Amino acid sequence: MHSLLKRQIRKYLPEDLKAHSEMERFLEAIEKSYENYDDKFSMLQRASTISSDELFVANKKLQQEASQQKNILVSLENAIRSLRENLNDENDLKVQDDFNTEQLASYISNLASQVSTMATEKDKLLSSLENQNESLNNYAQMVSHDLRSPIRNISALMNWIREDEKENFSETSKDNCLLISDNLRKMDKLVTGILSHATMGETKEKRVAFKLEECLRDIEKTIFVPENVTFKFPENLPEMVFERERLEQLFMNLFLNAITATEHLENGLIEINYQPDEVYWKFSVSDNGKGIPLKHQEGIFQMFKKLETANNATGIGLAIVKKITVLYEGNVWLKSEENVGTTFFITLKKNV
Repeated sequence: MHSLLKRQIRKYLPEDLKAHSEMERFLEAIEKSYENYDDKFSMLQRASTISSDELFVANKKLQQEASQQKNILVSLENAIRSLRENLNDENDLKVQDDFNTEQLASYISNLASQVSTMATEKDKLLSSLENQNESLNNYAQMVSHDLRSPIRNISALMNWIREDEKENFSETSKDNCLLISDNLRKMDKLVTGILSHATMGETKEKRVAFKLEECLRDIEKTIFVPENVTFKFPENLPEMVFERERLEQLFMNLFLNAITATEHLENGLIEINYQPDEVYWKFSVSDNGKGIPLKHQEGIFQMFKKLETANNATGIGLAIVKKITVLYEGNVWLKSEENVGTTFFITLKKNV
């Protein structure tokens, strides 16, 4: 017991009690009670300190959870706003201003139902489109086959007639027979081009490694190139891993287009260029030919669109070029000036 406390107790005790034998035991009992009180008070202080720390941690945790909830509400509001815009829903819902769990759940459920309906309709449309595309491709192949057979038969018969009757035909008749044969060849090219355009993308060609310069020179040897037309290739043409047959188809149509534009010149020039890029294969094919009039440039890549002066053209070649670039997530465009020349620019994505 504290000495001052013991002194004060003794001070107010009667004289007869001060000397009583039990007084010491009484004071010891008070001292023990005082000690128990100190211990309990100390324990209470420690408990208060622990509780304060726990409350601080809990409060911090609650603040974090409240912040997370706020972020979730913001995300929900943004998601709902985006869905509403896509679904053309004019109903407005302020999640943060008036948070109602039941209303929010009902609203999200309604939007989800609309999305599900739209997804079902989209699947039906895609399925219908696939069926229509398959029917169109089958029709194109059937018509192409049915047309090409009689065309080639007629062409063969005309050649036999010319050979058998060449002594009896007049010069005019011979010229007419040649004109018929030329038109038959043109019809055959037209039908072949339509079939090629219709089935583009249907076949899965394997990618192979090849040197582009060798590929382009093979094309130059395959097609008819007048003596007055020269091809110029750069030194930096790359080695590619690509669908070679499709790339040949693209460049062959561009080369034929350039030859048509330059074959009337004394010195026709067709120049190929390559620009390195990490994402796309970038090429250009230029010629110094007649150029493309401005009125034809906008629709030059559409089916059956051709220059008025290009009598031998089918109007499909550049449409095929356009379709190939679209298949490889690229593009094709041109710069042209009449009587100066034309440049076609091509991009093809490397990894499709």
